[in-house]
Amino acid sequence: MDDKENKKTVEKDTNQDKHQSTVKPQKPKEVVSSTYANEKMGWYYKPNKEHQLPEVNNRGKESLAKYRGIYHGDISGKNLYLTFDEGYENGYTSKILDTLRDANVKVTFFITGDYLRRNPELVKRMVREGHIVGNHTDNHPSLPTVSDATLQKEINSLSDAFTKETGATMQYLRPPMGEYSERTLKLTYEMGYRNVFWSVAMVDWRPDAGTPEQNKNTVKERLHNGAVILLHAVNKANADMLGSLIQECRDEGYRFCGLEEIQ
Repeated sequence: MDDKENKKTVEKDTNQDKHQSTVKPQKPKEVVSSTYANEKMGWYYKPNKEHQLPEVNNRGKESLAKYRGIYHGDISGKNLYLTFDEGYENGYTSKILDTLRDANVKVTFFITGDYLRRNPELVKRMVREGHIVGNHTDNHPSLPTVSDATLQKEINSLSDAFTKETGATMQYLRPPMGEYSERTLKLTYEMGYRNVFWSVAMVDWRPDAGTPEQNKNTVKERLHNGAVILLHAVNKANADMLGSLIQECRDEGYRFCGLEEIQ
């Protein structure tokens, strides 16, 4: 079914929705088949050093709540949720897995289709050692810029390949580049996914960004109860500092939890 046919189908099924989006002419790349609002938004949060839940965009927070999205966990106690984005393998994931195994910490790895195709043994190890593996799409597109059919293909292609490779399933999605819209949240929610953003992050997607001490201190300065921490596994400093970060957080009374504990 092409986009035009799909649009007719969706509009027929959602006649009760009186709030259809209007696509602005100057943004033709956002023309899609869904009737839900598709204004592209980027996940934004304002970190603080008071160890409090950070300020986030109100519209984004409301949309996440509506579709069971996640950017923090239980804030009633010193709970932390550690996540890694795996766009490509840079030689550090084995060390990260070793550290997590030795520390008995379970995390969530968000992988792309290319990552799975190139590193099936690492992905199988993630599953075997009790970690959650989440969906970061097959080709890492900005989801608000693709059609409903393409969005579903991006997610299902990876999910199907992952299940075939590991026997496990995917339930969590991290939108590429943190870009989303009402439409993408709605569609992915209907596909059975919870969108996972973050409340602690840093500029660590470059392999050489920061030193181990700098990256560890940046994370610790931004910690708060219920923090969902985003780290990039391509960064050597992250791999080197992970063990000490875990130990120092535990020394301060924090507990590492899995995303499955978030209601």
